Amino acid sequence: NLHLLNYSVPFEGVVSLEELDKHLFSLPEQPEAIPYVTSYYRDNWGFCLSHKQRKALPEGDYRVVIDTALFDGSLTIGEAYFQGESKEEVLFSTYVCHPSMANNELSGPVVAAFLAKYVSSIKNRKYSYRFLFLPETIGSITYLSMFGEKLKENLLAGYVLTCLGDSAPITFKKSRQGDSLSDRVAKSALDFIGCDYSERNFYPDKGSDERQYCSPGFNLPVSSIIRSVYGEYDEYHTSLDNKDFINFTSMSESLDVCKEIVSRLEVNDTYISNNQFCEPNLGKRGLYPTLSIKGKDLYVRALFWMINYSDSEHDLIDISIKSGLSTSLLAQVAQDCLEKGLLRRSDSE
Repeated sequence: NLHLLNYSVPFEGVVSLEELDKHLFSLPEQPEAIPYVTSYYRDNWGFCLSHKQRKALPEGDYRVVIDTALFDGSLTIGEAYFQGESKEEVLFSTYVCHPSMANNELSGPVVAAFLAKYVSSIKNRKYSYRFLFLPETIGSITYLSMFGEKLKENLLAGYVLTCLGDSAPITFKKSRQGDSLSDRVAKSALDFIGCDYSERNFYPDKGSDERQYCSPGFNLPVSSIIRSVYGEYDEYHTSLDNKDFINFTSMSESLDVCKEIVSRLEVNDTYISNNQFCEPNLGKRGLYPTLSIKGKDLYVRALFWMINYSDSEHDLIDISIKSGLSTSLLAQVAQDCLEKGLLRRSDSE
């Protein structure tokens, strides 16, 4: 289906090669690839083909038949919502609009679907989760026109998932805010997993639906998780972005990154130490070991980090990033300190 210009108007007639050539699209720099070309907002007809095919066309007249129909239709958005204990929610958005594109299209919905299945299995979810499957740009604009104000009220963090099936390292694109919770959690998760990744600041001149979620009127905390960045790999928007270009190992690793983000969000909280002036006696509370045993030092380190940075201004993610300690360990220490009366949750005041 890539051979037909997307949104091509119907046409039937006999044209010369010279006239036909005005309606042909190919890539001289990639002579074997069929380009993916669209003409959404201007009436046009045409064909896409490899440059090798185009150069081999003989002189003469060509009969052209394009049996299409353009009509007022509808826009369909897929949505899955998983209620948590809090109305604060986490958004995962992906798009479903690029025919025959494997990495730039199929990989995002595949990862999002498996992530939704994982989220649905979490018992006693702290936060609510929303998954969107929509046409890129026009879909997110439509959704925001209907529910943008609700997202502004409730959205805690969000991510656009795209191009997650190839073998390139993860690319993490920050939200427009640059230091939102979604940014901090993603960086924390990627550092903990230890995979190769690159980090980019937000830019609006190209990209995906983060441009709409992060438009100044909404300025939502939405980051992007990508592998090869759209427009920056040779296979992009061509027939070469096919099943041979993606692999399930990469998609599984991409899913693991997203699951780590979710697990970190679920344990994240902000605490206040009940001992703001100097350190409390941990030994009499049974938190400090009376013997120096190898392997126990991590717990003690986490204790001191939690006690010092529990000041209502640093959440668990901040403390994890600063200390290099895992959020699961810090969360366990925080729970122990809550039970001993050393900490309280900031939202309890």
